[in-house]
Amino acid sequence: MSTVELSAPLVQQGSFLTLHYRMAGPSVNGQPGADIINTFDGKPATLSLGTGELSPALEQRLLGLPEGTRATFELPAGEAFGERNPELVQWVARRLLNELGDPGEQYKLGDVVQFPTPDGMGQYAGAVQQVKEGGDAVQFDFNHPLAGQPVVFEVHVIGVL
Repeated sequence: MSTVELSAPLVQQGSFLTLHYRMAGPSVNGQPGADIINTFDGKPATLSLGTGELSPALEQRLLGLPEGTRATFELPAGEAFGERNPELVQWVARRLLNELGDPGEQYKLGDVVQFPTPDGMGQYAGAVQQVKEGGDAVQFDFNHPLAGQPVVFEVHVIGVL
């Protein structure tokens, strides 16, 4: 009688995944970078590869991994979320902010504000960089917080469908 050994399914484009992952910024003075997201201490994430839930560079690292794999990838500056684009630092008139949100909102440096996409079907975020004297305009940085930065991506692929 012979036995057939089944191999673990591999991650491929369109795979539905259950996984734990951690994304962190660059190491500073030999210390690990701060976690941007970490699911290892809680419920694993589920996502479908190729739907834009992860950046293309992160998805590329997952392709071909067998179920059960634990891996850590160090992505060089700009690869995971692109280079910083100075054109994505923009002033937004207070009048428009009042239309889109709470007219009484007081914006301060570092606040992250959600904006609707032009089609109204999604959202994107901007971080407050400056508030103009008098408060009639606010400068936002619409770059991803890790744009232009090296990123550590740690993953444990729990299930592949």
